[in-house]
Amino acid sequence: MKLKTNNKNLSIEPSGWYWLLYILPALFIYIIFMAYPLLDSLRLSFYTGTTNSTREFIGLGNFKKLFTDDFLSLRYKNAFLHTIIFFFINMIFQNGLGILFAVIITTRTMKARSFYQTVIFIPTTFAVLVTGYLWKLLLNPIWAGDALSKIGLGFLARPWLGTRETALIVVSLISCWQWMGIPTMMFIAALKNIPQDCLEVASIEGATAWQTFTKIKLPLIKPVIGMVTILTFVNNFNAFDIIFATETVNGAPNYATDLLGTFFYRIGIAGEHPIAIADPGLGATVATITFIVLLLGVIPILRATRGDN
Repeated sequence: MKLKTNNKNLSIEPSGWYWLLYILPALFIYIIFMAYPLLDSLRLSFYTGTTNSTREFIGLGNFKKLFTDDFLSLRYKNAFLHTIIFFFINMIFQNGLGILFAVIITTRTMKARSFYQTVIFIPTTFAVLVTGYLWKLLLNPIWAGDALSKIGLGFLARPWLGTRETALIVVSLISCWQWMGIPTMMFIAALKNIPQDCLEVASIEGATAWQTFTKIKLPLIKPVIGMVTILTFVNNFNAFDIIFATETVNGAPNYATDLLGTFFYRIGIAGEHPIAIADPGLGATVATITFIVLLLGVIPILRATRGDN
């Protein structure tokens, strides 16, 4: 530690390795709860067996089994495809409407902004199990059919969650409805940070609202769009709770809503039907592949949306 003095002030400046003391607590927590479980999961993907005493090193055997076994490969490809669809629906509706609502709320002529922000954000405060239960009731044609018929919407009384063609789309839209408040608030904060001088100059030059949005607002909030995209990408590829709350861990009906999260749960924790014996090594293999996919997806998103210096 160096002590610097002069006639006006007294200052103490850390030197050498003392800066390390400030990051040690956070580094310790990160290693214990993030880095170690990740590395151990990668290690576990090269083993088979349910306990330490029966665990056996098989190299890439789990990866080979996942892609060559007729039953497992079919279920994995099905879950992977559904996860991609789930992600794109959230990107289009959740984040797309988030930007739209943020732009509307931040306009100068908008009134009751706090009210609309609260209404949009309220669903994110609900527990996912509560959200799933409420929407299961609302979408149940037996429970809600009479009410819909009385207001002239009887045609909507259909088993949306019980039909293979509509179940995944409906569950994705439920997820969009619940979590739309988070990207909306992030976009609102980003739009409020745009210098008003830029917007005033555009207005003086006669730019339309669309031109102002596409030429000024959108480029300036590009880093925030990138961050929201990454959060959506990571969260959707790890989604489990919304399927558990609205359907089952089997991705009912007939695996139509099966995602990588539910597939991982059945393989590595609960056991896949009909044997129902968990395989932690195979589950770790699914998690490892998901981690690689996320890593390969996040890097280009960061590069494409980083701000210009």
